[in-house]
Amino acid sequence: MKIWVDADACPVVIKEILFKAAERTQTQLTLVANHFMRTPPSKVISFLRVTAGFDVADDEIVKQVSAGDLVITSDIPLAAEVIEKQALALSPRGELFSEANIKQKLNMRDFMDTMRASGEQTQGPPPLSQSDRQAFANHLDTLLRRHG
Repeated sequence: MKIWVDADACPVVIKEILFKAAERTQTQLTLVANHFMRTPPSKVISFLRVTAGFDVADDEIVKQVSAGDLVITSDIPLAAEVIEKQALALSPRGELFSEANIKQKLNMRDFMDTMRASGEQTQGPPPLSQSDRQAFANHLDTLLRRHG
């Protein structure tokens, strides 16, 4: 299993959890973003910079991901694409996306996009809480033990 991170929007605290987990388990971790990101010196942690542009990082992750890999993202369409490739998708809030829930998530996302396009004011997600961080760390550990 390799871990791929949609790093442009990934919170720093989640990246730090990922860095520690990758080192502890010696799991290959790649951050993908369109701007430079500092990573700790490590033989298992790398950074892949892509050109700027809409969904360029997402497209690169989809191109590189293999069945059984894990992708960290809050991007629902990206999660759907990696699930189609038999990879796993985990949000920074600790929610595991799956074939069972991804269609509902896509429908809700599309509905909210339609609401915003019609001028409706919608709120973004709440700030990442301590319980979100804990849920992420717990789910990550479970996945690494299961697939490691």
